[in-house]
Amino acid sequence: MKQLKHKRPPVYPGDRWIIAENDFSPANNLLSETIFALGNGYIGIRGSFEEGLEGSGCRSIDGIYLNGFYESVPIPHAETGYGYALNTQTMLNVTNSKIIELDLEDERFSLVAGTILNYHRFLDMKTGCLVRNVVWRSPGGKEIEIEVKRLVPFAHRHLLAFEYRLKALNFSGRVNIRSSMDGDVDNHTHEEEDPRFSATLGGLGLSVTGIMAREEPLVMLQETKRSGLQLACAMDHRLSGVPMVFKEVEQDQHRITVSYHLELKQEASACLEKYAAYYTSLDHPAPDLPGLASEMAVKGREIGFEALVEEQKERLDKLWDKAVIEVKGDLFQEQGLRFNIFHLFQAAGSNGRTGIGAKGLTSEGYDGHYFWDTEIYMIPFYAALMPEEARKLLAYRYSILDHARSRARMLDHPRGALYPWRTIAGEEGSSYYPAGTAQYPINAAVAYAVNKYVEMTGDYSLMLEGGAEIVFETARLWEDLGTYIPRKGHLFCYNEVTGPDEYTALVNNNFYTNLMAQWHLDYACATARRLKKDFPDHYRRLTEKIKLGEEELQAWQQAAENMFIPYDEALKIHPQDDGFLDKEVWDFTATPADRYPLLLHYHPLVIYRYQVCKQPDVILAHFLLSDRYSLKQKRRDYNYYEPITTHDSSLSPAIFGVMASELGYYKDAEYFFDITARLDLDNILQDTPFGVHMANMAGSWMNLVYGFAGMRTTNGKLSFKPYLPQSWQGYRFGIIFQNNRLAVAVEDDKAIYSLLEGDILTFRHRGQDLKISGGEKVVVSLN
Repeated sequence: MKQLKHKRPPVYPGDRWIIAENDFSPANNLLSETIFALGNGYIGIRGSFEEGLEGSGCRSIDGIYLNGFYESVPIPHAETGYGYALNTQTMLNVTNSKIIELDLEDERFSLVAGTILNYHRFLDMKTGCLVRNVVWRSPGGKEIEIEVKRLVPFAHRHLLAFEYRLKALNFSGRVNIRSSMDGDVDNHTHEEEDPRFSATLGGLGLSVTGIMAREEPLVMLQETKRSGLQLACAMDHRLSGVPMVFKEVEQDQHRITVSYHLELKQEASACLEKYAAYYTSLDHPAPDLPGLASEMAVKGREIGFEALVEEQKERLDKLWDKAVIEVKGDLFQEQGLRFNIFHLFQAAGSNGRTGIGAKGLTSEGYDGHYFWDTEIYMIPFYAALMPEEARKLLAYRYSILDHARSRARMLDHPRGALYPWRTIAGEEGSSYYPAGTAQYPINAAVAYAVNKYVEMTGDYSLMLEGGAEIVFETARLWEDLGTYIPRKGHLFCYNEVTGPDEYTALVNNNFYTNLMAQWHLDYACATARRLKKDFPDHYRRLTEKIKLGEEELQAWQQAAENMFIPYDEALKIHPQDDGFLDKEVWDFTATPADRYPLLLHYHPLVIYRYQVCKQPDVILAHFLLSDRYSLKQKRRDYNYYEPITTHDSSLSPAIFGVMASELGYYKDAEYFFDITARLDLDNILQDTPFGVHMANMAGSWMNLVYGFAGMRTTNGKLSFKPYLPQSWQGYRFGIIFQNNRLAVAVEDDKAIYSLLEGDILTFRHRGQDLKISGGEKVVVSLN
């Protein structure tokens, strides 16, 4: 096992509900900007300071992002070819509305000037509020106490809210609070020489097309340069505590500033509340945007900051009640797990036209693109705790189905659909087709997520409202992509595909691809049979719409029944692909620690020549289709592939952790859980300053629920096989299964199942059939 570096002591003190920093550390600033990022699924804001750090030499990435709001950027191909992706989309850093600056007469407050006498910043995961307390002495000796609170309300998806309090400690005098919005913004991560951050070249700033600054609320209008999208940002304020001497509004071509001039006496306090709202032409007609943004900013002011915090707490209380998260015996692991789930709560909020980016809304890393991470890692979480969010994420996939059809035609498939490897608006955004477009298994990932949602919720209406059409159109591609190969016993094969492992590309008969294609084709045929039987009118309309006939269904079934699944009789393992075992094993002992991740230090062709995996491939197939193979076979595959996996991908530890639990490798399972729980808080991969790892965050929950508790859903049936990690005294979690809210607790030598909502739930515990009624609990042995 390649040991991932795990930083101890942690950057942030251990606490069940609080993430805190007790001093300002320039060295950790970028990391803290990510860790203290807030969002609601539509708006995301990094944890950069209201006053900024300009001129300090301290690195900062200011960022406010709107999910789905993008610029279209041509992909520069020095040598192009037919079917290459032509354009990518990049999520934009939008109008900076968080700016609040403070002048004590002629001295500007800054954390890199004067003296910090006290500093404390913390994120309260019960309220979703970010709080910063600073006591600061100016170079001239004036001391002031500042408290800044920030909130991104779940209930008001277009709104940002700030509360800025100050108290003069040892002086009386003129104080000026300057609140601004700045339209002169650009993306940042193109500055990094790392392909994981951004593929764009910068110069993506929005154009300012109008400013409305006669009276509050103040409005700035902007538009993109290529994608034709428009944006309105409005801000409104409330000042309290001391009388205002005067107020002035200034503007230039990119910026609007409201200055509040106050006379502050010693020990006196003042408070400025600020409300900023964003609306775009993606959701509303462009002429309506200024009015909508103004109305929302005013609404925020009328509700008030404390009332918004109380609303947020009520929402989070309900979400935490569903999650029922507790880890007894390791405070830091519980904190990490809870932090990860909090970010998943923050990322929720799709309107059916947006997904969740690999970095959420914590940075523009990966250009804000949506990947298969959502379907394989995140939808299982949302289906179990926030099923309405899972459905909206699948509705997004349906909304871009026509783009997927067009992409399939471009790749010479006469029918069916191929989902883009990375995208925002539906167009393929990957410039490197060997590790992008060639990842055909994304089709199976989307179909798998459809099935997972239906299994967990029992809501078959999804299939009548786009789900079946997704499953059929993506299944069609599998039948067209493959062929019966005489040298493989006339079995159905797939050539020149790329599986989940990104350290191999363009291979024949990737085990994961073939197995998932087989499952997908079987599932599509089963779906057709059910629709034909139970919903004949809908089935007739759908098959007429997409021109799907019985002969094609028979071809799917035949391909599934004759799928080639690679197996090596000598080693008794599944080769990752036809040629994988013919390669030399990577020399891990001769690879220094500072040469990881390999993709940053070796050309892809070098990596492709060796047996080395970035992330699980065969092992991921074993997890997703856990009933296909025996434990003995899965152990042989795990024992072969784990030692040659670098875990350079954040997608890796979670899956290996779940499988280690299933296979009885409990020490491995605890190690991988610790990595997944603390990956971002401890910056284990050294790239969290550029955004969190959303899939890994969901993976930490999967490690607990699918790993330690052994939860599985097979053919609509729920089962558990829990055990207690050696270093813990117990754990708890909750799920919603087919409208039944179940709490699971494991402690000592027993498991306790409590049906908190629902009538009757039947499930299996370690092979034993159990039935529980609403309000009851069942206690059973772990043995």
